[in-house]
Amino acid sequence: MAKPRKVIITCAVTGAIHTPSMSEYLPVTASEIADAAIGAAKAGAAVVHLHARDPKDGRPDQTPEAFSPFLGIIKQASDCVVNITTGGAPTMTIEERIRPAETHQPEIASLNMGSMNFGLFPMLKRFPNLKHAWERDYVGNKNIIFNNSFGQIEHILTTLGALGTKFEFECYDTAHLYNLKHFLDEGLVKGPLFIQTVFGLMGGIGAHPDDVTHMKRTADRLFGDQYRWSVLGAGKNQLPIAAMAAAMGGHVRVGLEDSLWAGPGTLAQSNAVQVEKARQIIEGLGLELASPDEAREILETKGPDKVAF
Repeated sequence: MAKPRKVIITCAVTGAIHTPSMSEYLPVTASEIADAAIGAAKAGAAVVHLHARDPKDGRPDQTPEAFSPFLGIIKQASDCVVNITTGGAPTMTIEERIRPAETHQPEIASLNMGSMNFGLFPMLKRFPNLKHAWERDYVGNKNIIFNNSFGQIEHILTTLGALGTKFEFECYDTAHLYNLKHFLDEGLVKGPLFIQTVFGLMGGIGAHPDDVTHMKRTADRLFGDQYRWSVLGAGKNQLPIAAMAAAMGGHVRVGLEDSLWAGPGTLAQSNAVQVEKARQIIEGLGLELASPDEAREILETKGPDKVAF
C-alpha cells in the first residue's frame, strides 16, 4: 500500500506587512511571537518563519537582539524548524536584513529572489484609521522598491551558506525563478531547493489559478526534481491557493504575516487557527502533515543542534 505524501506547513507568524492597528491578534512582543510560533507548531506547522517587532509600537525590528528572547523560548518548547527572515521589511538595507540570520544561524532563512515594486497602500482602504504615524507612512508609501539585486542575493547566499543555513527562496514572479536558476547554474546553491512561490502581493504575480500553474510549470522546467515546491497566498487567497498546491503535490505556508483572516470578514484570532484550517485541507485530500523531523529530511537542513541559539 502506498504511503500518504507528507506536506510541510510553514507558519509565518507576524512578518512586516501588516501593522498592529489592523488586528489585535497580530503578535508584537517577544512573548507573543514565541507563543504564536509554539501554538502554530502544536497545531501542525513543521516550520515557523520569524520576524521581530518593536514591542512599543509594533514596527519591524531587524536587530539580532530583538530575535534572541523568542528564539530561545521556541527552541525550549518545540522541535519545529526555525526559519529567520532576511527580507526584514522592504524599507531596510541588506546589511540590516541579514544580521539576525547571520548571528543566530538558523536551519533555514528566507531569501527574496529579485527586486520589485512593493505596494501595501491598497490596504489603507480597508484600514483607514491606523493608530501610529509610522503605520500610515509605511503602508501608504507608493515608492517602495524592495531591493534584492544579484549582488545582494549572492552576499546572503555566501554568508549564510557558509554557516550551513538552507534557504526558503521566495519567488514573487517568474523572473525570480530564472534568477534562482542562475545561482544554481553558478554552483552557489544546490538542491533540494525550497521554493516558496508567492501570490497576490501588489508588485508580484497575481493569485489566479493560471498564475499558480504557470509558476509550477516554470519551476518544473527549470529545476526538475531538484526542488521542493511551496506556496503562500496573500490575504483572501491564502487557503484557496494552499488547497490548490496541496492537491498538485506542493507544501503550504500560512500565518498572520500573509493574511489576517480566518474567513470572509473574520479576523484569525491566532496563527494556529490558520494552521488548523490548512491541516483540514491537507488531511481532507488524504495527505499527512510532515513532522519537524520529516521536514528536515525533506529539505535536508543541518539540524537543530547546529544553530546558534
